[in-house]
Amino acid sequence: MRKALVIIMLTTFLAAGYGCANKAQSGAGLGAMAGATIGALTFKNKVSGAAIGAGVGLLMGYIVGNEWDKHDEQQVQQTLETGKSHQTHSWVNPDTGAQYSATPSPPYMENDRVYRDVVISESGPDGDKVMAKAYRDSNGEWRLKQ
Repeated sequence: MRKALVIIMLTTFLAAGYGCANKAQSGAGLGAMAGATIGALTFKNKVSGAAIGAGVGLLMGYIVGNEWDKHDEQQVQQTLETGKSHQTHSWVNPDTGAQYSATPSPPYMENDRVYRDVVISESGPDGDKVMAKAYRDSNGEWRLKQ
């Protein structure tokens, strides 16, 4: 039983790093799994303990992951707003220690909106590179298009 729990936890941990879209979702998944495991191991009623632990873990993991995402989003916003075209802006997330960079393209008009493409990449040997498109909304802020 304990071997199965360890295998499930390791599998979830590895999958969360590659399968989720952002740190908030990864944190929620990992938090739910860890909470369910702790709840099942500590409560007398294993099923209700796992359910309660999963709920608490999901919420806590999402909150922590969301805070990590906010810093990186602010850096991308700053790059789009003040960055020169084709010049890379780099930063380190103070919570995770991960290094990122963003390189914006020149702004252009499309469908009565100002757009700007940006390449966002994570430093390191397995660093991901994402091509994103952002537009300026009615409040004058840049919004990444999903």
